[in-house]
Amino acid sequence: MKTIEISQKLRKELEKQLKPDRFDHTLGVAYTSASMAFVYGADVQKALIAGMLHDCAKCMSHEEQIKICEKNKIEISDIERRNHSLLHAKVGMYLAKAKYEIDDPEILGAIRWHTTGKEDMSLLEKIVYIADFIEPNRKELEDMDIIRKEAFTDINRCLSHILHNSVIYLKTIGKECDDTTMNAYNYYKEYYKK
Repeated sequence: MKTIEISQKLRKELEKQLKPDRFDHTLGVAYTSASMAFVYGADVQKALIAGMLHDCAKCMSHEEQIKICEKNKIEISDIERRNHSLLHAKVGMYLAKAKYEIDDPEILGAIRWHTTGKEDMSLLEKIVYIADFIEPNRKELEDMDIIRKEAFTDINRCLSHILHNSVIYLKTIGKECDDTTMNAYNYYKEYYKK
């Protein structure tokens, strides 16, 4: 099956499975990812598919996500056990493979790292991470207008800007920051200083 057929099939399946606001967000991420892929020379269809599937596990309960991880021997950190918003990326990567038959490592990596980021991200991982943050349905966060421009002009600065704001925000509200996010922040922070 061609990737364009896969993305059309996914759209129909996800529309049935996701809540309307989550589906709107999913489309926003998919199309923003595709647009960024055009700009940066990444594979547009892979960006579309990764964007479509990035939140495929988001509507599952935390308990369901933990059961899937335990059943399939997917490692869960203490912070992931405490924080519902983190685990869906790992579970989403699993579902992309097991349920949606995606075996492309670039797509799977983009789904896996779209929430926390990581050190030395691939181009597609950066694109989906950023698209998840800037897509048009997202509520306006601090510096959003600047970050949206950076997304299409300087991908590393944009990534660093988002990581910087995320780490500061989590510290401000007293929420713990995942080690992977902190490592990504430290890895990319030089781009934000420029």
